[in-house]
Amino acid sequence: MTKFISTHNGHILSMNDIPCLPIHDFLEEIVKEVKNGARIACLSVNPMFDGTKMLFAVLAQKETSSLLIAFSEIKKDFPSITPNCTQVHLFEREIAEQWGVIPIGHPWLKPVRFEEPHFNSANASDKRHPTECGVMEYFHMDGEEIHEVAVGPVHAGIIEPGHFRFQCHGETVYHLEISLGYQHRGVENALVTSPNKRRIHYAETLAGDTTIGHATAYCRAIESLSKISITPRAQIIRGIALELERVANHIGDLGALAGDIGFLPTQSYCGRIRGDVLNLTAAICGNRFGRGLVRPGGINFDITDKTINDFLERIKIIMRDSESAVNLLWNTPSVLARLEGTGTISSELCKNIGLVGVAARACGEHIDVRKDFPYGIYRFSHIPIATCPSGDVFARALVRWQEVERSLNFVQDQLEALPHGIVLNPIFELLPQSMIVTLVEGWRGEICHVAFTDNKNQLSGYKIVDPSFHNWFGLACAMRNQQISDFPLCNKSFNLSYCGYDL
Repeated sequence: MTKFISTHNGHILSMNDIPCLPIHDFLEEIVKEVKNGARIACLSVNPMFDGTKMLFAVLAQKETSSLLIAFSEIKKDFPSITPNCTQVHLFEREIAEQWGVIPIGHPWLKPVRFEEPHFNSANASDKRHPTECGVMEYFHMDGEEIHEVAVGPVHAGIIEPGHFRFQCHGETVYHLEISLGYQHRGVENALVTSPNKRRIHYAETLAGDTTIGHATAYCRAIESLSKISITPRAQIIRGIALELERVANHIGDLGALAGDIGFLPTQSYCGRIRGDVLNLTAAICGNRFGRGLVRPGGINFDITDKTINDFLERIKIIMRDSESAVNLLWNTPSVLARLEGTGTISSELCKNIGLVGVAARACGEHIDVRKDFPYGIYRFSHIPIATCPSGDVFARALVRWQEVERSLNFVQDQLEALPHGIVLNPIFELLPQSMIVTLVEGWRGEICHVAFTDNKNQLSGYKIVDPSFHNWFGLACAMRNQQISDFPLCNKSFNLSYCGYDL
């Protein structure tokens, strides 16, 4: 019997109903539940009304479609459970940096985003000013033939900064350490302190290629805290937009993977097809990434009957063209030889480090928020989960392609059965002293938003976990015992977000 309260995706909780456990019981319960199959969706700190700091955990238990939640009051430190529960290692480092609460016994306590002056290692004099971005100790290997390769944080492409440090023997990578956080924007704090109308714009730009995913998670949190319902038509259009976002990014990634191995036909075709999918989203709201579409209470733009007919024709063309382009990959032996066996992650390692989304399903794990913790249209219309057991670059590419096919079929079905009705309801006052957790299956994987309100009906805390936060360490593990020349291919097979991690 768990000591945590059990709730569901998007169900509001009164703060008074959430159990507050002694720290040792709280931590032991986390370790126990993870061993029993739960996964850590969020572990962080929320300041309470009286100034105390509450450590809170959100555990996702897919077998029962339930979220397990509890609090524990903390002061200056708490015992680290990273040695017994690998999934928490990055969460504990983040807590130390953001809140100055040290997880005693953490095996590799170091900065996550260089954002706060709180961070303090075991040496009390080793305090770093937040402006010293990137200044920290890196893992290193000893040996005369060991060499170190440092890449970034400035890259040749137009991308956010990120530092990759490889420990190599010859061409073989024995360890990759990834350091991010160079452009931390403080979005979580801005969501609490900014005027109401500005918050949705922060949510849409948490990770620009996941505009619909993060905007949906934010809006669902506000809607639950306001106790309002979304019309079926608005729910379906949200689902259509989310699946179009998934298709556009997966098609783009398949083309980029082809480009990384020098297979230009698929790269060229997929680049064009991605644009075709983005243009469908633009036809709804005027923005190719979906900005301005999802709003608290529903959606800002409707789909006309003429647009539906046009979409159905264009989707048929996209399905035909994408199938031709991607089948070139599967039918070319030299391509398969490059993808198969590269950057492999076992199912056991996947579960231990808590991978989500495509990366987890490519290890054979059947996890998907749309099925495990259904919300919106996914409560009534299910998309079959795509998996592949091999855990390599090939598996991550194959899962993407299967999801493209199934998402396009879903979009077709929903367009053909779109009900009539309004698409936007008014938002009323937020309920006081409440907590809400909303999960959304973004195209990279599970998006988690946690919101708290105070006794004045205002947001008092907001925590976001982008799927990249779970998965960057997976990329580091995938590179072990690989050739360093495999890094671009492995990196693109995960295609994780820098800004979604940095926030």
